[in-house]
Amino acid sequence: MQKEELDWNLVIDSKRGLFDLKLGKVWSYRDLLVLLVRRDFVAFYKQTIFGPLWFFIQPLFTTITFTVIFGRLAGISTDGLPPVLFYLVGITCWNYFSESLIKTSTVFRDNAGIFGKVYFPRVIMPLSIVFSNLIKFGVQLLLLVIILLFYNLTGNHYWPSFYIIFFPMLVLIMAGLGLGFGMIVSAMTIKYRDLAFLITFSIQLLMYATPVIYPLSTIPADKQWIILLNPMSQVVELARLGLLGKGYFNWLSLGYTFSVTMLVLLLGTVIFNKAEKNFVDTI
Repeated sequence: MQKEELDWNLVIDSKRGLFDLKLGKVWSYRDLLVLLVRRDFVAFYKQTIFGPLWFFIQPLFTTITFTVIFGRLAGISTDGLPPVLFYLVGITCWNYFSESLIKTSTVFRDNAGIFGKVYFPRVIMPLSIVFSNLIKFGVQLLLLVIILLFYNLTGNHYWPSFYIIFFPMLVLIMAGLGLGFGMIVSAMTIKYRDLAFLITFSIQLLMYATPVIYPLSTIPADKQWIILLNPMSQVVELARLGLLGKGYFNWLSLGYTFSVTMLVLLLGTVIFNKAEKNFVDTI
């Protein structure tokens, strides 16, 4: 009697190599990914009065606050750009990065009940956060385009420049940085819960080390490299250059930003992969 060969479509094992990430499984669970993205998007405005309008209200009010405090009272330069457009570009980019990082950093703690009961590639959870925030980023980007069109219709011409071709790459960099750093912090918060509070506070401080409320041109030339060590600095400056025609761009700085993103994303995925093996026993 010949032994039948069984074609298993799912194999669950207890041990695997550190770099055996099995990212191919994510595609098999793409329906779950879509479901989680939809859940996060709907849950954001469910049972609220203004609903999806909050996607517009938050960056708009932040922009107005920055315009009054930093533009009018403090008199910080906006590199010749209208303060509303200048701050809105920086806020939109920074919100996508920071919210992806903050929400990803608590993914183990927030989903401990699900992780302990149902099997699926755990990396889907942080991926769903990045994709749901991408929808929010797109909505806020629409607000920016509407205000930009308003300025152009009123005789103030601020058209996108050639550097707009880098914008899709900038979106990937923001997503990669938020996802990578978030997964690293998430793995660490399994044992050290205080990091979840520290990261929220640190992100707020880090914004001031990024050209969100000031242009890089206001920093002395010999000190600009310090600001550019922050990979989000080149992202914000290049986004302004592409969308509004004024900003800083350097190939070396962009290469550095891209390299840091790839390194953080790889490191975050490896650490997250290692932490998920036994986090249920710790959390």
